[in-house]
Amino acid sequence: MVTTTIASSNRPPQACSHGFIKASCSHCNLKGLCLPLAMDIDDIERLDKIIQRSRPIHAGDHLYKSGEPFRSIYAVHSGSIKTYLVDEDGIEQVTGFYLPGEVLGFDGIGSQTHGCNVVALETSSVCEIPFERLEDLAMQIPTLQHHVFQLMSKQIESDHHMMLTLSKKNAEGRIATLLLSLSKRYARRNLSARAMRLPMSRMDMGNFLGITIETVSRTLSRLQKEEVISVDGREIVIKNPEKLYELCHQLQ
Repeated sequence: MVTTTIASSNRPPQACSHGFIKASCSHCNLKGLCLPLAMDIDDIERLDKIIQRSRPIHAGDHLYKSGEPFRSIYAVHSGSIKTYLVDEDGIEQVTGFYLPGEVLGFDGIGSQTHGCNVVALETSSVCEIPFERLEDLAMQIPTLQHHVFQLMSKQIESDHHMMLTLSKKNAEGRIATLLLSLSKRYARRNLSARAMRLPMSRMDMGNFLGITIETVSRTLSRLQKEEVISVDGREIVIKNPEKLYELCHQLQ
């Protein structure tokens, strides 16, 4: 991961009453993911003043729901987040998973209402960034404005890539694509690219990939038998990344 080189601030992290660290952006170890690389310490301090850090949200708690007014975007600070839609028949469709350092909430910019539901998969914390104040600040800091556009572009690119995965690949290819995506995202956080803990359940994984939970379990077992991965509950170790990459690029 490329890290940001900035001067250290004199302001120490503060512990909140819930035991979480209310760190400033300049102290956060995820700043290389959330912030523009060229942003200097003074501008980071200006951004830090508009960010709201609330108490942690627990597994099953919603950050926001579809149809609620759009006011902010959110950067995941710890834990993991799931987004999903509910159709007319009340059937849930998982649309994405977010890890620390990743930003969500862009779905509400156009209509000024959120288009999906966002729920914590585990105890998580987020940095809330009021969008109107972010817009004002971005007009004054061109690097910040460009970074926001980049984040939105990456989200669109990720959505398009997943649409291709779901329409063209078999079960092995879909699971391989998800595992490689998680591997790259963990590596960006300076964590192991091979040993990871899945933030989602088998059911959520199948829902997201458009396959049954039984197919997810069978496919993971088959990949383990072929020594492509090892599986222990939600703990996954990628033993043969080349084979996983090959499966990722096989079409139906």
